[in-house]
Amino acid sequence: MHDIAKIILAIEYIEDHLTERLDLKSIASAIHVSPYHLHRTFTLATGMTIHDYLRRRRLTEAAKMLCRSDMPILEIALLSGYESQQAFSRIFTSLYKYPPNTFRKKKLFYPLQLRFDFKADFDMLNKKEVNTHLDIRFAQEADIPAWMDLVRLVVDGYPFLNEDEYIQVVKKNIDKKQALMVNAGNIVVGNMLLSYQSGSIDFLGVHPLFRKRTDLTMILLEKAIDALQNGRKEISITTYREGDKADTGYRKALQSFGFSESEFLVEFGYPTQKLLFHQKSS
Repeated sequence: MHDIAKIILAIEYIEDHLTERLDLKSIASAIHVSPYHLHRTFTLATGMTIHDYLRRRRLTEAAKMLCRSDMPILEIALLSGYESQQAFSRIFTSLYKYPPNTFRKKKLFYPLQLRFDFKADFDMLNKKEVNTHLDIRFAQEADIPAWMDLVRLVVDGYPFLNEDEYIQVVKKNIDKKQALMVNAGNIVVGNMLLSYQSGSIDFLGVHPLFRKRTDLTMILLEKAIDALQNGRKEISITTYREGDKADTGYRKALQSFGFSESEFLVEFGYPTQKLLFHQKSS
């Protein structure tokens, strides 16, 4: 998996130079690949362009500085790669839903994008029948550290995720046999929290490197459908609203699997929409 190795090098370079002037060309030059090759492999592997990853990482660090320091907003803007406070405020508001000064007053930091940390062996992605090597089972409390490793990789799909509160939710779902996980070798590549009472999928995570190379998402959704329907006509999940610039593709992916639009919601102060899956869509 030499492409994954190059992607890891690119991520390391970005993280080491996050506050410096960076673009696709300079990152590609630093790791000795062509800009075209880096753009293609990074986007294909992660479902996100280098530009989007860099922007989301910088804005996450900016949000952290807004909440945890008294640094002037202009200085934070410059460290985030923007030439003016106005340009920074515009893109920050479009992704975090609050202007920087309001976000600072609220002091409710959450990460838009955490570092991609691909620290395992992904040789199995070269195999034609990847799904035959997957282990789908109910999670146990000892699985929580590995579970959280995946959560940090898919945090882009879950605004306002607070780790401490989330871990307590996971523990409760594990006790109720409502937490499913998928292992590929020694890593968790998929996880899902269910609610039998409400008939909903409360969390669905698929490892970035596995989103386009297997039908892992469909496997998880089929498990959810089997577990939740039990006479129900529909199951639900919430996701980004249409046009939300913070969405990296979650809404489109769910709709491609047969989920349809339902009511608008506000969760933890964030605008979302409920999507429904009907039996006839399967």
